Amino acid sequence: MKYLFLLLAIVGEAIGTTFLKESNGFTKPGPTAIMVVFYVMTFYFLSLALRSMPTGVAYAIWSGVGVILITSIAWIYQGQKLDAAAIGGMALIVAGSVVLNLFSKTVAH
Repeated sequence: MKYLFLLLAIVGEAIGTTFLKESNGFTKPGPTAIMVVFYVMTFYFLSLALRSMPTGVAYAIWSGVGVILITSIAWIYQGQKLDAAAIGGMALIVAGSVVLNLFSKTVAH
């Protein structure tokens, strides 16, 4: 269940951050409300994941996968441009998450 909770936290953060941009500095009530709901959901599910995961590992996965998801959403839906360095950096983030999950004894808390 810890990985399901972490996945829900990551998805919530990506949606919340997408609507943070759409809120235009909190000047649009609809996107602002959606952002608040998803950020609350994010931290609720992250707190559930932290019951059975080390904080550092959970945060590394949450932030790393979140960066990739948010960047992908921005690229697909908001027209953000990605250069080779951005794509290479995201590949390194994925590699780091894979190494943490497959080889670190810290994950098996």
